[in-house]
Amino acid sequence: MPPAYRRIAASIRARIEAGELAPGDRLAPIRALADELGVHRDTVSQAYETLRAQGLVESGVGRGTFVAPSLGVRAAPTAPAASLAFAPTTEELLAFDAGRPRFPSVALGGAPDAEPSRRVESGTAPREIVALHKLVPDPALYPAAAFRRALHEVLGETGPELLLYGGAQGHVGLREAIARRLAAAGAPDARADDVVLCHGASQGIALALRVFASAGDAVAVEVPTYANVLATLVALGVRAEPVPMQREGTGAAPDLDALDRALARPDVRAFYTIPTFHNPLGTSTDLAHRRALVGIAARHGKPVIEDAFEMDLRYEGGPVPSLAAVDDAGLVVQLLSFSKSLFPGVRAGAIAARGRVVDALVALKHATDLSDSLPLQAALARLLESGAYDRHLAKLRRELRARRDAMLAALERHMPEGTTWTRPSGGYQLWVDLPREPHAIDARDLLADAAREGVLFAPGSEFAPGRPPSGGLRLTVAQAGPAAIERGIAALARVVRAHQGEDRAARQSAAVQL
Repeated sequence: MPPAYRRIAASIRARIEAGELAPGDRLAPIRALADELGVHRDTVSQAYETLRAQGLVESGVGRGTFVAPSLGVRAAPTAPAASLAFAPTTEELLAFDAGRPRFPSVALGGAPDAEPSRRVESGTAPREIVALHKLVPDPALYPAAAFRRALHEVLGETGPELLLYGGAQGHVGLREAIARRLAAAGAPDARADDVVLCHGASQGIALALRVFASAGDAVAVEVPTYANVLATLVALGVRAEPVPMQREGTGAAPDLDALDRALARPDVRAFYTIPTFHNPLGTSTDLAHRRALVGIAARHGKPVIEDAFEMDLRYEGGPVPSLAAVDDAGLVVQLLSFSKSLFPGVRAGAIAARGRVVDALVALKHATDLSDSLPLQAALARLLESGAYDRHLAKLRRELRARRDAMLAALERHMPEGTTWTRPSGGYQLWVDLPREPHAIDARDLLADAAREGVLFAPGSEFAPGRPPSGGLRLTVAQAGPAAIERGIAALARVVRAHQGEDRAARQSAAVQL
């Protein structure tokens, strides 16, 4: 089944081609159509962007969206590498799973529509989309040749043994290599037997949550937090207990008093946290805060799930010991991933834990998928052992720092007064808070106009339970180099200023009418 936004776009296109909608006709406002169809505004916005990329509709800030005077349809692109597609929202997924009809006035059948264009028009001059919303590493930075050599070597040396089912805990050579890296990072007691391999940190999150919580329980989470954690909690029937992130300068950390109150509740079974290069904020906590956090968890006897998905991507400042490294009570379960430091296609991650938790994780892993790909895990182990991984990291860190510096400079140069942002010391992402004057802006309201200007971002509402309005947004340097980042931030600044101006004009008009 094609995504919801493509089905909406296909239905509107069919009405245009059938003459039900004539050139110049105005389409329903995004909010109104979203309410009618029972979907999020982002979904309708994507559908309109798809139609705009095909030349079927036109729009402008404050005017709305209209059927184009000329109905010539552009050819579908052959390489939609930077499409406008976002993942469906949690609400949409749950609605389809429950079989509830969500599109009462839009036909759902028909062939899937063409992917959105790689270009978005602004006036008559097309511009490349600057994808500042994606947290997927730039393929140009993948060490493909080194990985290919490692895979060839391990298959040649081991042969058919790697083509059998593996144990649920994963390839022992990779577990040993990971344990050595954890020990070097400040966890001297790390052992291969304490490591369970999995399909990236995402599967690790699901396994850890299932070990500690059941339907009806609650898990404390930072707000904002990683969007997929919220979706996983919903899928498991587990409630998210918010722990606000306290902002200070360019940094942020979870409120320890709020965490203490949350973990004191018997229904809160664990705390999920990202202390290093937080997603979406990009911030990292200091050692004193980490020790205090682990102390609170130990006092309540509650486990901590530490997501260290970007732990290898520090490019500024000295390393800070992980929560696992300062945990004397054995309560921290650490999640690791190679999806951001290498490439997502390897689907390799790990969970480091202790004692009976390891046994529970192995049992769940076996029940979930028996085992992972031994050839890929063996090749990854060879990459780590040979030094190729660390050589790749050195290059990647330099590139990420250059991109981070370009983004900070562009934000300083272009964004309107009152905008603030975090300053990450590693990883791909940072957080921007939009000005509150002359009025607070919900970042979701900027999405369509930003796409028309040639830039995409992730609105802050995606990273909080219930998706409330948010004046924050996440930007990443994963897909864009310095020159593209400059263009993207300049475009974003234009959109923010346009929305500020619209509000000022509306207030002046209202005052005149009064």
